[in-house]
Amino acid sequence: MDYEILKLEITDGIAIVTISRPKAMNALNTRFFNEMDAMVAEISANKNAKAMIITGDGKAFVAGADIAEMVDKNANEGSAFSRLGQNTFRSFGEMDIPVIAAINGFALGGGLELAMGCDFRIASTKAKFGQPEVSLGLIPGYAGTQRLSRLVGMGDALYLLMTADMIGADDALRMGLVQKVFEPEILMEETLKIAKNISRKGPKSIKKVKSVVRKGLEMSQIEGEELEAKQFGDLFGEGSEGKEGMTAFLEKRRPEW
Repeated sequence: MDYEILKLEITDGIAIVTISRPKAMNALNTRFFNEMDAMVAEISANKNAKAMIITGDGKAFVAGADIAEMVDKNANEGSAFSRLGQNTFRSFGEMDIPVIAAINGFALGGGLELAMGCDFRIASTKAKFGQPEVSLGLIPGYAGTQRLSRLVGMGDALYLLMTADMIGADDALRMGLVQKVFEPEILMEETLKIAKNISRKGPKSIKKVKSVVRKGLEMSQIEGEELEAKQFGDLFGEGSEGKEGMTAFLEKRRPEW
């Protein structure tokens, strides 16, 4: 696919995807979702990719969905546009590798929903977050009502969803909406360090921990523990990643994945 909105750079096994529609503050439209679906497929097929970072070009990460595209939709078309975004952001969780949001500026509406679809979020001190949909007489459509409450708890989620307030990086960090905050000039450098750190770990164990945590959120505690036990056991046995990792530890050498 020819990409008009997305840019891809792969450095030391880290795929950096930049959303580049700066004149529209990187607003999400149908073209974006189609390109992101193709990008996810391309990176998933690349055996050298160990992690994926998503960031924005200009002063916004993503400032929301493209209202100019949405305004003339009817109810059925609105639901279809919602499902389009939900499916794209769900695909981040289905990738074997970690997907990290490097939030450089405004992450509002669909932009925050995109960030929440990632495995975790690293923010600039200048980043701003919010779900302003009720100001337009709407609600989030890309799973924001579901992910926000799971990440920050029902009280903070309902506060942000109902007030449409915009918060800064410090409040986002306090809520657990983001995991780290850095000055703008070192945001990508520090996010790359985190991604490279993860890339040195066992690739099968990274894949499994992502899968078990995400699936476990939809299970009871007992079901989640059983899933964990099964996946834990799969990493044992001759020639397994776990056996290599434990042997390397005892032999005081780097594991060979």
